[in-house]
Amino acid sequence: MSVQQAKQCLKKQVEYSRLNAFVLPFTSPESILQRCQDADERQANGTPLSPIDGKLIAIKDNICTLHERTTCASAFLQRYRSPFSATVVEKLNAAGAVIAGKTNLDEFGMGYHGQNLGKVGRPEEAPVAVPLLWGPTSALPLGTDTGGSVRLPAAWTGTVGFKPSYGMVSRFGVVAYANSLDTVGVMAPDITTAKQVYDQIRGHDALDPTSLRPPTLSRIHTHLQQSRPEPYQVRIGVPIEYLVSELHPTIRTAWSLALQSLRKQGHTIHHISLPSTRSALSAYYVIAPAEASSNLAKYDGVRYGDKASPPSSTDDNTDPRGKGNVLFSRTRGAQFGAEVQRRILLGSYTLSSTAIDNYFIRAQKVRRLAQRDFNRVFALPNPLLLPPPAPSPPPGTTSDDDGGTGVDVIIAPTSLRLAPVVADLEREKEEDPTRQFYEDLYTVPASLAGLPAVSVPVEAGGENVGLQVIGQFGDDEMVLRVGRKVEELVTTWDEPERL
Repeated sequence: MSVQQAKQCLKKQVEYSRLNAFVLPFTSPESILQRCQDADERQANGTPLSPIDGKLIAIKDNICTLHERTTCASAFLQRYRSPFSATVVEKLNAAGAVIAGKTNLDEFGMGYHGQNLGKVGRPEEAPVAVPLLWGPTSALPLGTDTGGSVRLPAAWTGTVGFKPSYGMVSRFGVVAYANSLDTVGVMAPDITTAKQVYDQIRGHDALDPTSLRPPTLSRIHTHLQQSRPEPYQVRIGVPIEYLVSELHPTIRTAWSLALQSLRKQGHTIHHISLPSTRSALSAYYVIAPAEASSNLAKYDGVRYGDKASPPSSTDDNTDPRGKGNVLFSRTRGAQFGAEVQRRILLGSYTLSSTAIDNYFIRAQKVRRLAQRDFNRVFALPNPLLLPPPAPSPPPGTTSDDDGGTGVDVIIAPTSLRLAPVVADLEREKEEDPTRQFYEDLYTVPASLAGLPAVSVPVEAGGENVGLQVIGQFGDDEMVLRVGRKVEELVTTWDEPERL
């Protein structure tokens, strides 16, 4: 069965090559087919290596693979070959999964529409996020989520996108964009498959200094076991700050209907307040570019990338891509795309001696406020805080509050709008390049706090709508459990109650 799926997947990569979805199809299809055949034999013998033995995996092209190039959709790395595979790739190989190719992305992961340099195609007049290669013969995407790059595409394609707690999955071998935010995430057709992949890639990695150590993981597991008996009635938080006028009416209706259905199942809904929500978005676009400017400093044409051609005697030193005879300036100006240059300039400025106090330091304080907001509204204390503080009641509750002291999960939209059309994105970029940053409103707070979050598709009048389930740090299992409840909802498209 795996062999047939692999053949169909490889055929689709060729058939839809004009879409640029698989930027680097693997150069050895024979090895893919052989690994799938080996997996089929293990399945037939009843000795599979794991639940994902023989499953096809598509790796985002900012995750290193030993035998294929890792380009990050950037001119700087078009010829780069890593001397090792990322830890997540090694774990997938050990679990019997089959790497089917490297997928496209915005340059260095800076974006989520696939339109910043590493452009992804689509049928005429179709939304940018049509899942053209999704289906039984398609590969499961493994990507990275810095501020929503797994969850937003999932919301627009009607699929599941899961971002684990920061440190649960190794980042070793992932080309860094923003170290304190980057998280390896999973996209899948359903929660069950996403969890199967997550279970194989999670765990401590001594090569990654940000990976949670075994004693910490054990403490988190023990704490969760003692804090939540089964069966459990879920207390669901609804942030009042997420009820914004810019939210698309279809998404608002789907959100309300889903909450009503969950209430009918016996779960309780509670209004909560996350005052730092608006400020969190601004803080993210200070912190992420600042870290990016530092991480991308090594791309100078000497250690990575090709040198720019030397200036001729007729060159104008006012060339905006780099000054005169300065090698690294001309090289970086020629080989970085516009969005990457924009974020490097922004990050370099916010880290400068004249601006760091007003921007970067303040952004870090806002980040801490966002973490405190989440710790305040969740019933489960943050397991990284010792001793854990007693949670205080959320500032606002609904009439069905039963006097508890916090919520178990937060359910909110993943995106402000439905899947955008490429023509609209190009027009927005021309009018105001920063306008698209606002789409991260719902995804960035969880990233700043390092919390687990999963985008789950719900039926919304024929449109793809993603609802996001956010949990306390380390409570990934609860997030996936509630995500499965949302996934199983059957809602009637009637007039919903007001949130």
